[in-house]
Amino acid sequence: MMWSNGSMGWFWGFGLMALVGVAILVYIVIRLSTKNGQSGPSSPAVQAPPAVPASPDLTSARKILDERFARGELTPEQYREQIRVLAEGR
Repeated sequence: MMWSNGSMGWFWGFGLMALVGVAILVYIVIRLSTKNGQSGPSSPAVQAPPAVPASPDLTSARKILDERFARGELTPEQYREQIRVLAEGR
């Protein structure tokens, strides 16, 4: 019976505010972390490399390079260099 003086309402109010604050912080962290992983309009444009012949080996190698570049495993310079090496190896 110690809570009969009305202070219980303040306790729940502060708890609810703390929960909302933590939820907002989690939301902000998630938004910032996913925004850094995406390429936005400020990222430099990559020119398309020269066309590679349509032989099965080269097209599969080209697809692998395209996928690695799309995942961010290759820089634009590395991507262009690999495409050039593929074109020379015909």
